Amino acid sequence: MKCELKRSIQKGLVQIYTGDGKGKTTAALGQGMRAAGRQYTVYMIQFLKGMHSGEIDAVQNLHPYFQIFRFGQTEKFFYALSEKEKSECCQDVRRGYRFALEMMKKGECDILILDEIMGALYNQLITVYEACSLIHHKPEQMELILTGRDAPQELIELADYVSEIKMVKHPFSKGIKAREGIEY
Repeated sequence: MKCELKRSIQKGLVQIYTGDGKGKTTAALGQGMRAAGRQYTVYMIQFLKGMHSGEIDAVQNLHPYFQIFRFGQTEKFFYALSEKEKSECCQDVRRGYRFALEMMKKGECDILILDEIMGALYNQLITVYEACSLIHHKPEQMELILTGRDAPQELIELADYVSEIKMVKHPFSKGIKAREGIEY
């Protein structure tokens, strides 16, 4: 659903949030919320996330300016999936990749966030070439944001912004599990 826009981005850039620290998705969500507050249309495509998370509920309040679409939904880490689950997940991630290309082609949003696309790359569900192709197919007036650990050098070179979020200390090392409203 395309919103009636009051403005458009003159020159959309490419942003990457990467690193082993907490906050990559949170940074992308913050950027999306800022843009939605200015009545830009924001689509976030989440890869490899299935657990219900607070951002899903919060973003519903920003509809129609901010929407989240999920592909490759799983509550487990990819390596813990059975071969059948991996195959199904891969097919769904591929649908998400095609969906992202279609959103670019149609120009349905001002900001497109590809959350955890680096996880899809790491697990070889899409290729670096395909991820680079997304950047090359980005419309001039669309901002593209990619998140996830271990951004490949090829993507870093194509991006305009790259922020590395580094873990210095994390409560998981003390046995503290992810907390609702904080980590998810």
